Amino acid sequence: MNRAALVVIDVQESFRQRPIWAHGSNPDIVGQVGRLVDAARRRGDLVVWVLHAEPGSGTVFDPESGHVRLIDGLAARPDEPTLVKTSHNAFTTTNLQQLLTMAGVRDLTVCGIRTEQCVETTTRVGCDLGYRMTFVTDATMTFPTPHRDLPADASLAEILADPRTLSNEEMIARTEYALAGRFATVRTVDEVTGRVPAGAGA
Repeated sequence: MNRAALVVIDVQESFRQRPIWAHGSNPDIVGQVGRLVDAARRRGDLVVWVLHAEPGSGTVFDPESGHVRLIDGLAARPDEPTLVKTSHNAFTTTNLQQLLTMAGVRDLTVCGIRTEQCVETTTRVGCDLGYRMTFVTDATMTFPTPHRDLPADASLAEILADPRTLSNEEMIARTEYALAGRFATVRTVDEVTGRVPAGAGA
């Protein structure tokens, strides 16, 4: 049996605790992910939740902070696995591949935070592992990205004022360009949930 699965990556309270949250690309990330989850459940697809943790870091990603949990408005059902990763992609430090193999999954849809980091790397690794990947671009979220030469301790104001900082729109466009037709099919929530035909909004 060829099943499909939805993997929800890092839509967690940790991100909402950071000052840059107010400058995120998708204020309705919870609503958009919720629509995907509802549609997946109606189809009988497997839903897998992934959280990112950095134990001992003392940051909002440290489990001791209490923020390594789903954002309010999203909840896993008892039969839906919740995995905790410590790498960017959702495969390397979890048993995600084993879960998908045991469930007979070949088609994998991904969404979550951040667009160009954890969601993109999971998409690339999933493609390399032989899954047919769907990247739901408007059910991801990213933030203004500082230039590599900006000091690590730069303030949010400095990041936003730096002309080298990549905007949310630039990050999303670059990610879609890198993935589409190479590693994944890029779709919208409306397309995946059946509200509009695939490609109608292109």
